[in-house]
Amino acid sequence: MTDPHAALLRRTLAIAAAARAHGNHPFGALLADPAGHILLEGENTVLTERDCTGHAETNLMRAATQQLAPEVLATATLYTSTEPCPMCAGALYWGGVRRLVFCVGQQALYQQMPPGAWALELNAAEVLARGTGSVEVIGPLLETEGLAVHAGFWS
Repeated sequence: MTDPHAALLRRTLAIAAAARAHGNHPFGALLADPAGHILLEGENTVLTERDCTGHAETNLMRAATQQLAPEVLATATLYTSTEPCPMCAGALYWGGVRRLVFCVGQQALYQQMPPGAWALELNAAEVLARGTGSVEVIGPLLETEGLAVHAGFWS
């Protein structure tokens, strides 16, 4: 794939695999500058930290807003292994990030989860469209590769 986002998305998949190896849900995220240099990375810590807000994107945005200036965040792109939930979409919005690129779409993820699993069926683009600022949303990309990280996890 010659997509300019492919290498960074594949890095989020490696982060997601690491989260899974650490005993957490398989989700990973990173923040990149306009040149594609990785500024920060975050993985899911919901299970090991016993924190329901420990999603990869929210963990990443907590660190990003503490460590990076608002003008850096405004030009950065958040890459994530899976489309952010409403909470995580809100975190990137309130953090001032204006571009989101994701691998696995919400619907594809939910199809892998067992019947009756808790889910908020409100995709990131819908959440972000309700803001007064504009956030570009790109995805799903490399979805088949992304789903492989989740294989067998939800069963």
